[in-house]
Amino acid sequence: MRAVVQRVSRAEVRVGGETVGRIGAWLLVLVGCGKGDGDEDLRYLVDKTVNLRIFEDEAGKMNRSLLDVGGGMLVVSQFTLYGDTRKGRRPSFFEALEPEGAAPLVERFADEVLRGHDGRGARKPGPRDAGVGFPPGALEIRALVV
Repeated sequence: MRAVVQRVSRAEVRVGGETVGRIGAWLLVLVGCGKGDGDEDLRYLVDKTVNLRIFEDEAGKMNRSLLDVGGGMLVVSQFTLYGDTRKGRRPSFFEALEPEGAAPLVERFADEVLRGHDGRGARKPGPRDAGVGFPPGALEIRALVV
């Protein structure tokens, strides 16, 4: 499993003009699932995400986690996090888990965040919300070190 964690002033997911998920100033988390991902990956990603110290303390240092500040999270399934851009011009998604397998893992991710977050803050858009029309995408491109 992979996640991109973005602090946002606000975030919203729309499908066909209808808002299916929204959050104010906290975290937008894109979650991608790969072949072979399971419970251990899920637990690690939940723990890392809610405890990641990316909010400022009184001294202006990133020392507070989402749990520390009582913030919220918008969770969005994003298979493109598994896009492989190393060869050619078109990304390969061979390592991405099919939607039928990924959806339950993303749902469990959001549920675990809620459970470990005293029931506050996580909002998960409905199944395949981003899979309609022109979905958002996030790809990582790494420079090759020779």
